Amino acid sequence: MIEETDFETFLYVSKNKYKVFVFDNKKLENLYCKELTVYNETNFYELNNLSKFLDENIYKIEKLVGNFIKNIILIIEDDQTLQVNVAIKKKNYENSINQKCLENNLIELKDLFKENYQEQIIMHMIITNFIINGRKYSSITNNSNSDHMCLEVNFISVSNDLIFLFEKLLQKYQIKISEYMCGNYIKNFSYEDNSELSLMAYKLRNGFNDNEVILVPKNIENKGFFEKFFQLFS
Repeated sequence: MIEETDFETFLYVSKNKYKVFVFDNKKLENLYCKELTVYNETNFYELNNLSKFLDENIYKIEKLVGNFIKNIILIIEDDQTLQVNVAIKKKNYENSINQKCLENNLIELKDLFKENYQEQIIMHMIITNFIINGRKYSSITNNSNSDHMCLEVNFISVSNDLIFLFEKLLQKYQIKISEYMCGNYIKNFSYEDNSELSLMAYKLRNGFNDNEVILVPKNIENKGFFEKFFQLFS
């Protein structure tokens, strides 16, 4: 039996291809990988082919790892994926930018997005610019002196309606979606890094993009809203 913490299961879905793979977190390679090209699927709302694909592969995966698959990371590639840039400008009364200052601004931006796009689920939150005293920076130094700070963030999200369909389908196998990722976002880095989709998905989930803020559930012990926003400091 393979320990559950040693691997992660991914499901990639687009309009013309399905792919499921089990990634070995230690060896950094696929333990299992199957894909299906779909020729007659016109949108995500027709999931018959995906259901058959999962029927053929979930049992094989569980037999391979010697355990039930409880969670899966869903990678969605769709033209309707929403990308929104949101900015916030704040006066810095402490005259220095530190970790706490950045966290507060990120929380406010996340809440602002969720308030205005209530039918969307955030997949990725990427800082595109730090504007300090009128100058743009790709990263900032802890305790930088500044009277004002402007933070620009790109949100990549997917509709709740679409997620509901996938969640309902995976309930059939008693599998929960633990995380959502954007296929186009992953592929952009795969082309630059010449990595397989599975390896790049793993890298991005573990801080490959220094400017991506990794969101984590509030109830995870000893962790707050963000997993690695502190890595944004140079």
